[in-house]
Amino acid sequence: MKRFILFLLLVSIPSIVSAEMKTVTMSALDAIKTAGQLVERGDYDTATQILTMMPQTNNLPVEIERWFLIAQISQRQGDIDTAIKIYRKILDDQPDLVKVRYELAQCYMVKQQWYRADYHLRLAMAGRNIPDEVKQRMMYYRYVARKNKNWNVWFNFGAAPDNNINQGAGGEECVTNMWGTFCRQLPDPVSAIGYNLTLGGNYEFRLSDHWRWKNDANLYTNIYNKHDFDDLYLSASTGPRYVWQNGDIWAAIITSRRWYGWDGYNWSYGGKIETNYDFTRKLSVGLSLRITDNIYDDYGEYMDGQTYSSNARVSYSIDATKYVILRGGVSREDATDDIYANWRYSTGIGFGSELPFGFHIYAEPSFI
Repeated sequence: MKRFILFLLLVSIPSIVSAEMKTVTMSALDAIKTAGQLVERGDYDTATQILTMMPQTNNLPVEIERWFLIAQISQRQGDIDTAIKIYRKILDDQPDLVKVRYELAQCYMVKQQWYRADYHLRLAMAGRNIPDEVKQRMMYYRYVARKNKNWNVWFNFGAAPDNNINQGAGGEECVTNMWGTFCRQLPDPVSAIGYNLTLGGNYEFRLSDHWRWKNDANLYTNIYNKHDFDDLYLSASTGPRYVWQNGDIWAAIITSRRWYGWDGYNWSYGGKIETNYDFTRKLSVGLSLRITDNIYDDYGEYMDGQTYSSNARVSYSIDATKYVILRGGVSREDATDDIYANWRYSTGIGFGSELPFGFHIYAEPSFI
């Protein structure tokens, strides 16, 4: 409330402030202060009368505080859906308001929407000038959200223009040996336009306060106008997950199936370990280790082998609206024929931000 004093335009309004229905005149600031005190005392009816009788002041900070108090009343009276709508509307206009985001997260916890609660708590914890006792409470709430969230789904759809879908190099390749020089014409690069689709989800069965059994499945596909190069990938995994105060670890068996040009391409199966740990209220690190055995439908005598991969993610929340994610990974693919064995490296940096009017932006250039 202190910062509202700097922007206040005094407005005279009538409000009911006593049991005798006595009419008095007070400024917008006095009305907000009085309503706030009534909310803290639990006199929601009188506070609602004051807040709803206030005329529009054309002063954004005053209007934000007025609607915040109305949302507080709805939240405390159990009307969580109304409180969520108001908090989200406030954040649409002012996404950097830590207190509002924190209250929104608590509402999502009441609704048992744990993934949303965890997301907003993570952003709120990066705010500035948060009292220590509130920080501790936020950390505890994040632990509660982490151990209770038991399902999630995701969906992505986008264009997939590709100027080299067959990985062809084009040109002529020649080999010279004792019998002379032999040449062949390499396939020319093929370009196509299509779309890609990702659809997935996970679900966890709660075994105890710390133990879960987590399952997930994922579908990824590229569909082109030249269907000989369509790519479809299915994967699934299952295994135990352990959750503690600042992190979690999941060990699972995994399997996948890939079709290329709608013909079977390969099978993979193996295991993985994924772990996440919150080092501070702003810094979180994730690590994934994976080993799979690959069996090819048509090229097994050359390409069958194992893949070993490691991927790391570092997430840092800059403030209550912005965060940065760093990614890095390395994988080794062995094959029956050494010519198909290879190392792969990847790195990327992403930036995300909550924007006004309910928009969210995330961009991540990556290199492979």
